[in-house]
Amino acid sequence: MPTATRLVAAFCLLVVAFIVSSMIIANGEEGKSYGYFTYVNMIIGVVCGWKIMGKRAGRGWTAALNNGLTGMASLVFWGLFVQGTYEMFRQAMRNRFGGPFDALSAVFTLSVEFAQQLLVPEILWTLAIGAVVAGLASEEAWRRWR
Repeated sequence: MPTATRLVAAFCLLVVAFIVSSMIIANGEEGKSYGYFTYVNMIIGVVCGWKIMGKRAGRGWTAALNNGLTGMASLVFWGLFVQGTYEMFRQAMRNRFGGPFDALSAVFTLSVEFAQQLLVPEILWTLAIGAVVAGLASEEAWRRWR
């Protein structure tokens, strides 16, 4: 059921996904085309905010911080998994793998390679601050618009 809490959580993770995606593109390879990278991450942010954070709000301020960290961790996990899967399919269409098992194991290898791009201090700080703000904002929305 749509609630203001779910909307606020989804919007907060959408904004964080947009900011972090822009930072990854700025720190990435020069001249590389990222295509729908930002939009896909923003959609994942909305889904994680709506499904994960929105339904867990209303349990107190400490739980709100944990809720924000959980939502952010799920955003990062699913973002890495989706981007790794997309890259695997892109490489598979160019016959880069010897078989289906090689392609499936490449999803995790590619996801770890993409995760290394997140290990920049300003991106980690953005994720941490975004998690705290998203958790507190969703808790405040729950308290204000029950």
